[in-house]
Amino acid sequence: MTIDAQGNGSQPGCPTSRTGTDNVGDLIEWLRGRGKVLIVTHDNPDPDSLASAVALRHLILMKTGQDAVLTYGGVIGRGENRKMVDLLEIRLVPIGSLDLDQFAVICMVDTQPAAGNNSLPPDYEVDLVIDHHMPKSDLSHICWVDIREHYGASATILYEYLTQQEVSINTRLATSLFYAIKSETQDLGREWSKADREAYLKLLPLSNNRILFEVIHPQVPCNYFLAFNTALKKSTIYDDILVFNLGVIENPDYVSELADFLLRYEGVRYVLGMGHYEGTQILSMRSLNSDARLGALIQKMVKGVGTAGGHGMIAGGQVRNIGGDGTSQCELEKLLTLRMFEEMGREPIPGRPLLVDEGIPAN
Repeated sequence: MTIDAQGNGSQPGCPTSRTGTDNVGDLIEWLRGRGKVLIVTHDNPDPDSLASAVALRHLILMKTGQDAVLTYGGVIGRGENRKMVDLLEIRLVPIGSLDLDQFAVICMVDTQPAAGNNSLPPDYEVDLVIDHHMPKSDLSHICWVDIREHYGASATILYEYLTQQEVSINTRLATSLFYAIKSETQDLGREWSKADREAYLKLLPLSNNRILFEVIHPQVPCNYFLAFNTALKKSTIYDDILVFNLGVIENPDYVSELADFLLRYEGVRYVLGMGHYEGTQILSMRSLNSDARLGALIQKMVKGVGTAGGHGMIAGGQVRNIGGDGTSQCELEKLLTLRMFEEMGREPIPGRPLLVDEGIPAN
């Protein structure tokens, strides 16, 4: 499903168009002089959400002279993401420190209302949504909606906005956009579109290679390596499915990073990872199968207990207000694993520990 910038909102003068980039000028004119602008990323923002927010702020600033505030919930935990924010000088403000009533316009990038992965209170009206994930709710009341599920990255949509409006892209912005597309599509190896490829190739020569190297290879603390050790000890193999549970974690990004890492295990085609961070169970799914439809799968798995979303080969979710104790963790892991088998049309089978499977003592 694709929604291309269809402004159906009730606000006077909402811009409408048939295609997203064709009518960006009308969006800019609608924003001009409207007041303070807030751009909301998803919680624990990744490179795509960060770069998309920076690009939208740049577009608004260059075309209207208005600056915008970038905000996020959670933490910026992954080493690469922290280095990206630092080296590319991305200015962000925790959403909990803001008076949201001061903003006349609220935008969301790489997330949307009711997605369950952002910290904007539900009683605040959103004016603009730019995303590449399946809609989670009726968005017809929002002024500007540009959702392109066939795109590999939201950053690609913002790149097209900038080029269509002939806005110059400086080195730092080019580097952030390029890295976003690179990481989101795994160097155009996962769920990319022609638009992603064109943006990737155009942005590469504009990017700073030294910064890219430092972002991709950040130094990390001891706990990073301990998380890998925990994941190996707590991984269970069910034929071609690997499930791991990190228990209580201090960095929510560990779950997705280790899901990517463990997908490389020989014979594994699907990975379900989880970890408990500050009262919320963070979920991550990965697959090597291009027709896996993980976004739809994980939504069915967490129905009634959490929220989730994603694409064909990559997905994530959250189960809130759950204990980090061993019993709660074990029960949730069993529930989600059983639901995964049911939704995949498979009979449940006994699992075997990954390390024992390799002849290595688990303890």
